Amino acid sequence: MVQARSKAKKIVRFLNKPKTAYHYQATINTNINTMKKVLVVEDDPNIIDLLEIHLNDLDCEVDKAMDGKVGLEKGLNNTYDLILLDVMLPYKDGIEICRTLRAKDVNTPILMLTARSEEIDKVLGLEMGADDYITKPFSVREFVARVKAVFRRINLMENQESKTENKDTQLDFGDLKIDTDLRKVTIKSERVELSPKEFELLTLLAGNPGKSYDRSKLLNIVWGYDFDGFEHTVNSHINRLRNKIEPDIQNPTYILTTWGVGYRFNEEL
Repeated sequence: MVQARSKAKKIVRFLNKPKTAYHYQATINTNINTMKKVLVVEDDPNIIDLLEIHLNDLDCEVDKAMDGKVGLEKGLNNTYDLILLDVMLPYKDGIEICRTLRAKDVNTPILMLTARSEEIDKVLGLEMGADDYITKPFSVREFVARVKAVFRRINLMENQESKTENKDTQLDFGDLKIDTDLRKVTIKSERVELSPKEFELLTLLAGNPGKSYDRSKLLNIVWGYDFDGFEHTVNSHINRLRNKIEPDIQNPTYILTTWGVGYRFNEEL
């Protein structure tokens, strides 16, 4: 552990050069009770080493890939609790890897790591099925908080699934039908492809018709964290979800806006 900490400090000194803004902070304790397996797909060995140290502190087993081809192969052939996926990679970029994993029904949570600040890259990642993104440079504190949020959400979903095994998994709203067990959504019998977060947002709202949720509440329930300033993540997901299920985006039928509050599912269906 002493050697690992010494190595971490050396890495941080490297990352603290003007071209980056990574910084080392004291380890944040976590209440994760079972070891999680995380795949890190990143082509910078210094960043990999730093992330591995902090993931180990969270009691995570870390698997690594330094190019897109190997990362995709590992993601398809192994089971992970989380995939940390850089956008700029040799052979295959992170967007393509994310798209392929989702097309192959790999629903492992994906956190995109990107040095790009353009909105289009973030939107593409989320559209391809990523659960969230974090833009480089980011602090260790933010990274750890995001990872812990994913694990809290996994535990919450597992608890909810165990409580609802014998309950009806079909939600029927006329043309819109949701099968929570199969994670399947159809409009007029045609399947609608949703990202994991879009599906979770829809099932939360549809499972509680008429109940209004503000953006902070949705962020906390679906993403597992409640940092101010990330409400735009909710807005972008709601907009894409509406584009996929609403017959008229200008006059929504299913997901309604509660002005001054947030969003609700139409209770009159």
